[in-house]
Amino acid sequence: MSELDALRQRAVEAWERLQSGQGVRILVGTATCGRSAGALEALEVFRSEAQRRGADWRLIEVGCIGPCYAEPIVCIAKPRRPMVCYQSVTAERARQLIDRYLDGDDPAAEHALGTLGDGTIDGIPPLFETPVFKAQVRRTLRLCGLIDPTNIDHYLAHGGYGGLEKALRMQPEEVIEEVKRSGLRGRGGAGFPTWRKWQFCRDAPGEVKYLVCNADEGDPGAFMNRSLLEGDPHSVLEGMLVAGYAIGARHGYIYCRAEYPLALERLAVALDQARGYGLLDEDILGSGFSFDIQVKEGAGAFVCGEETALIASIEGRRGMPRPRPPFPAVSGLWGKPTIINNVETLACVSLILRHDPEWFARYGTEKSKGTKTFALVGNVKRPGLVEVPLGITLREMIFDIGGGLVGDKRFKAVQTGGPSGGCIPADLLDMPVDYDSLTAAGSIMGSGGMVVMDEETCMVDVARYFLDFAQKESCGECTPCRLGTRQLAAILEDACSGKATPEDIDLLAELSEGIKAGSLCGLGQTAPNPVLTTIRYFRQEYEVHIQQKRCPALVCRQLLWYRIDPELCQGCQLCLKHCPVEAIQGEKKEPHTIDQLKCTRCGACFEVCPPKSHAVQRIPGQVPATETPAPPKPAPAAGLPEET
Repeated sequence: MSELDALRQRAVEAWERLQSGQGVRILVGTATCGRSAGALEALEVFRSEAQRRGADWRLIEVGCIGPCYAEPIVCIAKPRRPMVCYQSVTAERARQLIDRYLDGDDPAAEHALGTLGDGTIDGIPPLFETPVFKAQVRRTLRLCGLIDPTNIDHYLAHGGYGGLEKALRMQPEEVIEEVKRSGLRGRGGAGFPTWRKWQFCRDAPGEVKYLVCNADEGDPGAFMNRSLLEGDPHSVLEGMLVAGYAIGARHGYIYCRAEYPLALERLAVALDQARGYGLLDEDILGSGFSFDIQVKEGAGAFVCGEETALIASIEGRRGMPRPRPPFPAVSGLWGKPTIINNVETLACVSLILRHDPEWFARYGTEKSKGTKTFALVGNVKRPGLVEVPLGITLREMIFDIGGGLVGDKRFKAVQTGGPSGGCIPADLLDMPVDYDSLTAAGSIMGSGGMVVMDEETCMVDVARYFLDFAQKESCGECTPCRLGTRQLAAILEDACSGKATPEDIDLLAELSEGIKAGSLCGLGQTAPNPVLTTIRYFRQEYEVHIQQKRCPALVCRQLLWYRIDPELCQGCQLCLKHCPVEAIQGEKKEPHTIDQLKCTRCGACFEVCPPKSHAVQRIPGQVPATETPAPPKPAPAAGLPEET
């Protein structure tokens, strides 16, 4: 029996004892999303009650299982009963579950998401047969929310490090061939074939080579990598070990942003455990292969998601891209051949080696194999982390998994790929989600962010928001990105405030193409995508903004105004009390008025106006001259007669 087999056998036995014991098991999702919703408070209720009673409750902190809308999530298993997953378990609901289910026999079905394992209870359906999970295929996320990420034995009990063990019995070239047969493409954005990257590095001259795991994840609304590191860090470490062996590296880095403190904490624990089990450092599992991993904390610069900027940051320099070639696979970290893979890519590698390439390629399309995790967010009823086969349609993701739009509003667009992606309209809802289809639509896969927008979203304002982000995150290294994104943002700001001209639409498109063609790195080359796709699919909205000085979605402040209908106003003074700039006047029980010179168009008056009156009206367009009082005349200078 090998050393790893002995470790795994012990881990399996411990896991089986945990599952079959007579005590109560309580899994509390304490990843970042759960903590922000109150998971730690619920955990403390269970812990204090167990201590007070002397009860045999085994409390296990786990990662995020996916449905962010249902956080905090707690799963409870009583002896000889299916485990039940509960949603929105605040401290108060934790006390209710103790009273109703742990003390009594009422499983509180109205608070349940579903059951885990075999069987149901009181009509609670199996969790993975509910609408939010039914269309998913959980592979990289298979253990997230089900194991303790700080316990390496839990990972080993589920076949952990089996991929590494298999790889070490093969030649490095054979490992690369396995990854090639799987069809794995990089999950960080560009979708470059993983095996080809590895082969370039392996073939590069020199004995010293490096592997870097990119966990920077700078897209607004994206949290796939963070969740995986918080819920199953050993899957990423195993993938790094396999990749390091394949390319001939002895040292690896995990580049993770400092804004992910819990991910960094759980990574540190996992690294210590792997070293303690002989899975890192010298002569791993007696194979002669040596590999160690160091964590480098990033400062949150979006541009450091680009390979050469990330390398500069690790080296202690300012994170700025450099011209390519040479590519990092030939000359990267400290001038040595370097491979940079995304967190999810490496987690897929460990699975491919543990199973086989055909198993991985069972899902997906001809050119986009496997599954992909997405952060499904925005105006969707069931936001969260999902894992689906590549090739699934946008409609299935948004309406079947996501449950449709909040308030059953009309779908307008979905933005994929973060600030570097594009906005896809309603008539492309049946488009498959894969690398080539998204590129053809003018967007990208990115790391997996997916923001759903409803009919009340202004697409011109969306483009302005993302260009403002890209402009601020530009490192300033090259002129097309430094000045071009600033000019794009300025024109979009004009469009949102009624100052743009009809010629500006074509100017936006022309300038965008120039920035894409001339920028040094991927940030500049993809920054115009939100502009180009919104012009491509929502040009009429730009025309209305510019020609009619009106925002159809009633979002752009300078293109809408508020008035109070004197016939409907009851003088309740709610609007007056909530106006932050004191722009509203009026006596109690008398009609009020808005001073349009003071009004900032914040909408606070509209939000608080009683529905029964609807006295405050939001009107598209700019304020008519008849509604704007003349500005007060300036006071005459001291000692001068007033003008007659």
